[in-house]
Amino acid sequence: MSNEALNQARVIPLRPHSARPGTARPVSERPATTPPRPGPPRETAPGEAREPLWRDLVGDVLRRERLAQERTLKDVSDAARISMPYLSEVERGRKEASSEVLAAAAHALGLGLGDLLSLAQGELTRHSARGRRTAPGSSYDGMCLAA
Repeated sequence: MSNEALNQARVIPLRPHSARPGTARPVSERPATTPPRPGPPRETAPGEAREPLWRDLVGDVLRRERLAQERTLKDVSDAARISMPYLSEVERGRKEASSEVLAAAAHALGLGLGDLLSLAQGELTRHSARGRRTAPGSSYDGMCLAA
């Protein structure tokens, strides 16, 4: 193949040859567009527990701590200087909050950022242990310590 042939661009028409320039196709002939999906859902095998997202775990811990202190969302959001709708989204696991936001929310609840993350890590560990116990073919259900 010649070098000149490699450098030529391939032209793909946007309209069929039958359509005249400047005329739009009727709505019924236009291709349907669908909004892009964030990605395929992760399929799990039967009996396999789906791992939770980190933002869900952190949000659960924040909400549980707030409710344990019998505080309102408004009270905590004001103390943390975070908007109430945003804090609500974080608690529900719909927003991936920055470390600054998580630290502010934790401090408003009387926790350090390390405390919040440690509690969320404990939730993840418990969830993982539950998933392993229910896995088919699992023969060992104990703890192993290595020195």
